[in-house]
Amino acid sequence: MAASANYAWANRQVIMHLVRQVLAGMYHIAYEDMPLVYDVAHNVAKMEEHSVDGHRMAVCVHRKGATRAFGPGTPDLPGEYAAWGQPVIIPGSMGTSSYLLHGTESAMERTFGSTCHGSGRVMSRTKAKKALSGREVRDALAARGIIVRAPHERAIADEAPEVYKPSAEVVRVVDAVGISRLVARLDPLGVIKG
Repeated sequence: MAASANYAWANRQVIMHLVRQVLAGMYHIAYEDMPLVYDVAHNVAKMEEHSVDGHRMAVCVHRKGATRAFGPGTPDLPGEYAAWGQPVIIPGSMGTSSYLLHGTESAMERTFGSTCHGSGRVMSRTKAKKALSGREVRDALAARGIIVRAPHERAIADEAPEVYKPSAEVVRVVDAVGISRLVARLDPLGVIKG
């Protein structure tokens, strides 16, 4: 698990480096003016200390479809997040909003400092590729002002907005139950699909 998490981290660093190279070339921006804003793993197991039946103990927390949502003051948080709690990103689809939230004390007590990582699929990738046309998905998004770039149209259908549960409803629920608190909604302008 640790090797896989390290590989994923290194992969994200390589992607960030390549994006910085492109932006530096296109817009003449210096690398130091493009700092990493935030990096987090999901779908991973970690050894952590939590309260179980009133006793602090080391537990292995496996977050599948989930991510950390540590509340304010949690010792494992970097100083810049201590006052608010851990940043949480709940992505939308190519055509729906993504959300920035923060972890809560309630999440620490009720979910081992966890919240959902996304809204979840309602259609498998295989079914989506058979049922939907990549061109139609791209055209529908373009009509809403969302630009999609993909190596080929077949790559677009499996991530169409209609194959996911509504992210707004998922965010409403996690905010209402108090395991993460809404900070901002981010609407898509463009999508790069590999």
